[in-house]
Amino acid sequence: MTPAPALVVAAFDFDGTLTRGGSVWPFLVAMSGRRRVLTAAVAVAGKLLAAALLGGRHADAAKEALFRRTLAGLRAEETAVRAAAFGRAHYRRHSRADIRERMEWHRARGHRLVIVSASPRIYLEAVAEDLEVDALVATRLAVGEDGRLTGSYEGGNCRGAEKLARVRALIDRWTTDAGAITPVLWAYGNSDGDRQLLAGADIGVDVGRLGRVGALRSFPRLADLPGTDDSDDGVAVTRSGGRSGRSGAGRPGTRRRRR
Repeated sequence: MTPAPALVVAAFDFDGTLTRGGSVWPFLVAMSGRRRVLTAAVAVAGKLLAAALLGGRHADAAKEALFRRTLAGLRAEETAVRAAAFGRAHYRRHSRADIRERMEWHRARGHRLVIVSASPRIYLEAVAEDLEVDALVATRLAVGEDGRLTGSYEGGNCRGAEKLARVRALIDRWTTDAGAITPVLWAYGNSDGDRQLLAGADIGVDVGRLGRVGALRSFPRLADLPGTDDSDDGVAVTRSGGRSGRSGAGRPGTRRRRR
């Protein structure tokens, strides 16, 4: 019996990976104005400090508190139009050519492309459309019955473990639909918020600017990857163990790698 074809997925973080630097603060300024954003930042300074020092749930809470003070009350439909224009302009100004080239490497091999980000989906949808990726996984902003943003998350902040959980769920759906039995996940990130996604992938790649002193220094860099010449589709790397130490069979993320 002929085995089902492999399903290969390449997941890319947005801020600091597909782009240089972050997008959330510029987005808030573009939507609400610099004064409102500065006032909000002062009001939640304690939460922002806790987020910087402790991360995790503190980072989630700080970001949501900031959103409530800057985005709550904005009309969702109007904001979505302005957010799309912001997203496209931001990507054009800050895109990383090396990571775009890597995305095209995957596309040329028929791999499915995913953008996975803690940044708001409201402006990443336009970027995902322009890049013609197969899926976008990002933080959703809640909309009230009055059609205005509440400033709260809808479904939680897409950061840390949540990134991996949502990508796994997406792969499970694709695997079921395609009948593929050997899903393979490549993941690209640049910060500590991507650590769990990279650790749960068959091949996790650190593309941070700090390199060997960065938060993800235990993961391979692009230049470290074996078998990435024009004839390779990426599946052989995991089937032979590669840098990930996994066989590539079964569900991505079921074994944490050690380096």
